Amino acid sequence: MVYLGLLAGFVILLVSGDLLVRGAVALAVKLGIPAIIIGLTVVAFGTSAPELVVSIRAATTGATGIAIGNIVGSNIANVLLVLGLPALIKPTCCNHPFVGRNTCYVVGATVLFVLLCFLGPLQMWHGAILFGLIIAFLLESARRSKGGPRPDGGAKESDVDDLDGVSGLPHTSSMIAVFIVAGLIGLPFGAQLIVDNAIGIAMAFGISPAAVGLTIVALGTSLPELATTMSAALRGHSAIAIGNVLGSNLFNILAIMGLTAIVTPVPVPEVVLRYDVWIMLAATLAIVPFVIRRSSITRVPATGFLIAYCAYIFFVFVPGREMTDLVLN
Repeated sequence: MVYLGLLAGFVILLVSGDLLVRGAVALAVKLGIPAIIIGLTVVAFGTSAPELVVSIRAATTGATGIAIGNIVGSNIANVLLVLGLPALIKPTCCNHPFVGRNTCYVVGATVLFVLLCFLGPLQMWHGAILFGLIIAFLLESARRSKGGPRPDGGAKESDVDDLDGVSGLPHTSSMIAVFIVAGLIGLPFGAQLIVDNAIGIAMAFGISPAAVGLTIVALGTSLPELATTMSAALRGHSAIAIGNVLGSNLFNILAIMGLTAIVTPVPVPEVVLRYDVWIMLAATLAIVPFVIRRSSITRVPATGFLIAYCAYIFFVFVPGREMTDLVLN
């Protein structure tokens, strides 16, 4: 039953997140908000809603291992899996103007996050620093953006159709309200199912909640990013993948971990400090050579990414690795 409950939680979470994003984007279009602002705020936060609600729900119910594991595991999956799979279809270009700058931001945020983890439980002031940085990033991105608003100041639906795969927006006010309300109701319900059943799986198999968060939960909450990048690759736009991954990883660390730490202290399990944050940093740095050379991630390195991810999943469940983290926090 715990597996069915976990699966149901993921389905509810993904559908609710999609409804919320579409409803919120439609509302923003109706209010005449420029497309660039919609992309940087409404869509960016909305597509990160699964990680956000799961992490906050886990942290507030005492399963902090799932909360921190979800963030770290999602960032590892985003690089090795979400970048690896599309590159098998078509090489992912890393020579776009924004990639170098945003890669620096992601590397810097990852290093800061690792340092904060070693300062003890992530507290409110840690969260304030992280969340303050995502606000600064959004403001800077909006300032640098060359895609200004239309003369009347608003965005058309066609302007936002390709924002992170958003399309098929509701048009009437009543349907917009239905989409938003359904999303807001479904997200916490799906998150509760995921956290409760993930804890049940951990207890049943004698593994740590952190391990479940790093693998099953992280992979499940990364499905929107994976679906977006695979769809883009199939349409011949695989370069979208690198921007999607960089943005998602930055939001995971700064916005989601920041908000979670503001809501409640988040202790970092010893096993995560010992291994997983360093693996996350290594995965992030794996992008840097391609960005520096302004080259593409082709099938050979993509295959290496996927092999590395499979090896990481195996490593998470290696006997003895979790002996320091068999408690629910």
